[in-house]
Amino acid sequence: MPTESGSCSTARQAKQKRKSHSLSIRRTNSSEQERTGLPREMLEGQDSKLPSSVRSTLLELFGQIEREFENLYIENLELRREIDTLNERLAGEGQAIDGAELSKGQLKTKASHSTSQLSQKLKTTYKASTSKIVSSFKTTTSRAICQLVKEYIGHRDGIWDVSVARTQPVVLGTASADHTALLWSIETGKCLVKYAGHVGSVNSIKFHPSEQLALTASGDQTAHIWRYVVQLPTPQPVADTSQQISGEDEIECSDKDEPDIDGDVSSDCPTVRVPLTSLKSHQGVVIAADWLVGGKQVVTASWDRTANLYDVETSELVHSLTGHDQELTHCCTHPTQRLVVTSSRDTTFRLWDFRDPSIHSVNVFQGHTEINVCVGQKIIALPHDNRQVRLFDMSGVRLARLPRSSRQGHRRMVCCSAWSEDHPICNLFTCGFDRQAIGWNINIPALLQEK
Repeated sequence: MPTESGSCSTARQAKQKRKSHSLSIRRTNSSEQERTGLPREMLEGQDSKLPSSVRSTLLELFGQIEREFENLYIENLELRREIDTLNERLAGEGQAIDGAELSKGQLKTKASHSTSQLSQKLKTTYKASTSKIVSSFKTTTSRAICQLVKEYIGHRDGIWDVSVARTQPVVLGTASADHTALLWSIETGKCLVKYAGHVGSVNSIKFHPSEQLALTASGDQTAHIWRYVVQLPTPQPVADTSQQISGEDEIECSDKDEPDIDGDVSSDCPTVRVPLTSLKSHQGVVIAADWLVGGKQVVTASWDRTANLYDVETSELVHSLTGHDQELTHCCTHPTQRLVVTSSRDTTFRLWDFRDPSIHSVNVFQGHTEINVCVGQKIIALPHDNRQVRLFDMSGVRLARLPRSSRQGHRRMVCCSAWSEDHPICNLFTCGFDRQAIGWNINIPALLQEK
């Protein structure tokens, strides 16, 4: 036993010695090589698993880096000599002017004083110029009034998508990670219908162009078409709890501040649990879906890198649109033409043309962003992860930012926006992961007047 203990102790000491030695090498390796200037032949003679061509290229690059550092070091030395010369000249001039020998401390005090004066002048000039820019910007946006009108609270998890019905009665639809889609009265904020047919997150919702049908896409790898019947409640007078705020005023609120939900507000509304049609051809999450013009076909986009075109009446797969290299992130259709746009994580979007039944052409474009455009006024509402929603014109000029003050606005990332230009109360809707959708009234003429 003593012998084993001694051998273990000896082994531990040797191991610690090797460990400290290796640590010492790692901490000093670069500086030692710089000081000793190891010859290239020694480095090339070391064992390496890299191919000789790659190794020679790396050595050449390291040699270039070393030469650059050497040039910088020489320039640094020359600058230091010039600084010393200037300091000596300043000291001599100080003696001639003052008539007495100035100490090094006095020279430092003078230099520090002049430097602080210069710094103060620069700060004053910078603040004056930037304050003019900020004040002029605030004057511009102060007339662009964005008013929060209604909050739609009832989901138990974040809301991915928001959409407005295109036919009467006009209702608001939301798709949530809580596996449900809800339909709302825009005027009262009351939940009208709850769809609970999916077993996964509901990622998108779109309304039929002429019938009371909704199309939802889900993480359960399906898209559902379901019918709803709603009766709008009588609108109540809206209390003046909102305030008009310019697009730039803001008071930060915590990310943890979320709307209070007392019970399940959607439990009292009718629930639809069985779809009319279930589309099941995808092998991955269905991230988005939309109706083609006329409402006889739908298109779906999935993480399996494909978009599928279905016939609504037969539920049959008409076309599988392939070509993207990574997961699809969105799809949408033209309101009056048989055109489909798909976007992907491969940083491309594709325009699919189905206007000619015999030819299905596709155009590929680089770069994409999921946005929502006010068609009539050509205004873009862009949601952000930092809880902001910014408004731009089609040329990229920023017009305003929706307010986030006095506990109004979104408190977590905003996922989607949808315009409803013809609605008299709310013409923009947003939703996010604070589990609420918000209806806004945007003073579009004021925005465009300041363009």
